[in-house]
Amino acid sequence: MRPIPPLLASAAAALTQLLNPEGPADALLRAFFRDHHNLGARDRAFIADTCYGVLRHLFSLRELAGDAGARRLALAYLSRWGGQSLRDLEACLKGDEGEWLASLKGRREAEFPLFARAELPPWVIERLLPGLGEEQVLALGRSLQQPAPMDLRVNTLLARRDEVVQRLAADGIDAEPTPWSPVGVRLDDKPAINRHPLYLEGKVEVQDEGSQLLGFLTGPRRGEMVVDFCAGAGGKALLMGALMQSHGRLYAFDVSDRRLAGLKPRLKRSGLSNVHPQRIDSENDAKVKRLAGKIDRVLVDAPCSGLGTLRRNPDFKIRQTPQTVAELAVKQSRILQGAARLVKPGGRLVYATCSFLPEENEAIVEEFLARQKEFHLLDCGELLAAQKIGLECGRFLRLLPHIHGCDGFFAAALVRAGAG
Repeated sequence: MRPIPPLLASAAAALTQLLNPEGPADALLRAFFRDHHNLGARDRAFIADTCYGVLRHLFSLRELAGDAGARRLALAYLSRWGGQSLRDLEACLKGDEGEWLASLKGRREAEFPLFARAELPPWVIERLLPGLGEEQVLALGRSLQQPAPMDLRVNTLLARRDEVVQRLAADGIDAEPTPWSPVGVRLDDKPAINRHPLYLEGKVEVQDEGSQLLGFLTGPRRGEMVVDFCAGAGGKALLMGALMQSHGRLYAFDVSDRRLAGLKPRLKRSGLSNVHPQRIDSENDAKVKRLAGKIDRVLVDAPCSGLGTLRRNPDFKIRQTPQTVAELAVKQSRILQGAARLVKPGGRLVYATCSFLPEENEAIVEEFLARQKEFHLLDCGELLAAQKIGLECGRFLRLLPHIHGCDGFFAAALVRAGAG
């Protein structure tokens, strides 16, 4: 890695773009590195780690540094959380930056307001406090400041979990079974798993444990008709296809050709023959209408704020606002109503988000149930227990990183009245 002084300027330049986002942080960083192709792998790692570190600790840093620009925010992060001493940084300091950094040392986080200690926007704190209380909000916020582990899902068509763990160990990769998902593996580090034979042979996929649990909650069985309504790149569709042992028919619907294109190579590696990706224009697409009342299981992993994934996407806390969440809630309600038309009598409908905000979760489900009297709520804990997943959760599945170790997720399972 190059010395810090020239890299600090690059990190500050990249961070300036991320603090005024015109897109996701990972996409902006990729574009920055394309424009600065002279940077080596270690240089890029330092810049990325610094940028993501600032985003994770942004509200605390602003309490410390006020309206400081990207350069000083980067310095404050490196000094306070990035493991760099004043002596390490001395060569790249200008003017009064040394005295300024030294003055920050005396500030204690206990003096900061709750939103800065929890590293969550004040409007998010306001929504979480009634349900969680200050202690749990703080625990949640602090867990979201930590980088997420790498979780893998074992493709049970091609491998067993114990075989995968042993193979990884033989290759020097520390791994252990996830606590809840019966097909999950958690790695201690983040190796280049996409170059490992297990990945190339389709035996494992990268998938957070919480996302895996959504597939089990949907619970598809051999020979059924199943729809993953907002499939994206298809991680949950591939899991459900494996749960069906590649029998029956699973439609992976999405409005984005680009996202579905990411599913094609994964599907090819998986060995599944029952998953059928299809692009739709909306929840009212003709492909959807043709399947009305015919589907055994429908999973709606709805577009959402993504705040449950802040460990991976810390920029979401500055990209999302009360207005964007309100707009998403309208879309979520509309998508759920549209997807519900697919469900046959006796069929199951699962609504999920990777958010912990009540207006994206419980409020959407309660509004839906008030309109759709033929649907009734199932107990998520009982559904998981029937599959030998001992996760006590009650009616709704609420996954929080400080409690469950995975991304934040919400899910509700509904059944349509009538014999199926």
